[in-house]
Amino acid sequence: MNTTGKRKWMTEEILELMEKRRLAKPNKVRQKEIKKEIKRKCDEAKEKWLNEQCEEIEKELDKEPKAMYKRIQEITGRKASSKSGCIKSKDGSIIMEKDKKLERWSEYISELFDDDRNEDLTLQGISEGPKIMREEVENTINNMKTGKATGPDMISTEMMQALE
Repeated sequence: MNTTGKRKWMTEEILELMEKRRLAKPNKVRQKEIKKEIKRKCDEAKEKWLNEQCEEIEKELDKEPKAMYKRIQEITGRKASSKSGCIKSKDGSIIMEKDKKLERWSEYISELFDDDRNEDLTLQGISEGPKIMREEVENTINNMKTGKATGPDMISTEMMQALE
């Protein structure tokens, strides 16, 4: 099989048929027959190539799951949406350095959860649950698996682990 170009399943036989089709332009009936044959050969070649790829992926299943998922992404053409990873400072300038990004995240989170209201917000009739200890949260964050996809908030495990 020819692996040049975008379609890795394309064969020399199909390329030759395409050339024949191009040369058969004056004869519309012959060109239509060749077109049908090209379609059939393309379907067969693509099916064969996909089956081979699936067999290889199945072999990688037990050995290296990350490589397997990467291979699936290559075959399906789906790529993770690439984000720039840039964060804006308060004044709107873009921060590119990792340590400054972490500093900005810390600043943002402290602003987000800072509550300087002077009101007494005790709710009557509602019993409080157990207190959440800082150590519990830190332990949970540090035990999270790395290399996983981010959620809708786009905060990776690695970023959370770096915020201590």
